[in-house]
Amino acid sequence: MTAAAPLGWQQREALRRRLLSLGLGELSAATVFLALAVSVVGPRWTTHQAVTLWWALGPLTVVLVQAGAYWLLARSWVGRGTMPRPVARTYRVFRVFDPVLLVLGLVMILVPGHPDPGPWLLTLAVWTFAALEYANYFLVRLSFPPTTWAREVTSWRTPRLVRDLRASDREGRH
Repeated sequence: MTAAAPLGWQQREALRRRLLSLGLGELSAATVFLALAVSVVGPRWTTHQAVTLWWALGPLTVVLVQAGAYWLLARSWVGRGTMPRPVARTYRVFRVFDPVLLVLGLVMILVPGHPDPGPWLLTLAVWTFAALEYANYFLVRLSFPPTTWAREVTSWRTPRLVRDLRASDREGRH
């Protein structure tokens, strides 16, 4: 998705289908997490537990929606060029905003204290997943097929989003 040699029509369409799948997958994941929180977990937890859960779900939802939007937007430039500068500027803001949101969420989860460890641990797991999703998109690629994950994750690859941001920077300097 960088400005390498243009792809042939079939290669580009195959990549566009994959990006569509990734984008819709991330948006679906956000929807499922929200639906489970509202319909299953929230009604069973105390108000305090539910509010604390939202401090984990909020950042997770934000990151998943950003990721889904990125994959869907990338369909427009894949195999043709680079990420448009306004999109790149937006994702640079997300790159700074998301860690602030994650830290705020973690503080709001840890500070109040929790007498019941079950909901608290589940909330921490959701927050951890949000932090891992952020890392996967903005720091180091963590997502690989299960059969190659152990081997691939140790290669410390640059995430596709970061490569697109860098390509947009290079394109903007010319």
